[in-house]
Amino acid sequence: MTAKISYADVEVGTELPAQTFPVTRATLVQYAGASGDFNPIHWNERFAKDVGLPDVIAHGMFTMAEAIRVVTDWVGDPGAVVEYGVRFTRPVVVPDDDKGAVIEVSGKVAAKLDHNTVRVDLTATSAGQKVLGASRAVVRLA
Repeated sequence: MTAKISYADVEVGTELPAQTFPVTRATLVQYAGASGDFNPIHWNERFAKDVGLPDVIAHGMFTMAEAIRVVTDWVGDPGAVVEYGVRFTRPVVVPDDDKGAVIEVSGKVAAKLDHNTVRVDLTATSAGQKVLGASRAVVRLA
């Protein structure tokens, strides 16, 4: 696959389509099975509270993966992501109800770089709080 977005067609400030990602306890159990990360803070409310958390929290790598989907969906090619990094600033707290939590992600082209690449800065929030900081991806465009 190749990127569907042309380098010539983007400018600094170009906004990517924002997305929301629901997270339930079932989502966390599925992710735990796929990733092999069965830490009880991600599924056991009693344990999570005993270690000082407000409730069960989403896996950091799950949160990170959901956020980059804004970029990969926009560019049309997951292989176009050259570099990606975040700081985990707050956990995504996932209550034990039918709604769970929501991760809201937006992105903006922050810089045009060499070799048809751009830096995209992402903002990820849940329950009105920023959950990822310094969330940036370098993406190679067409």
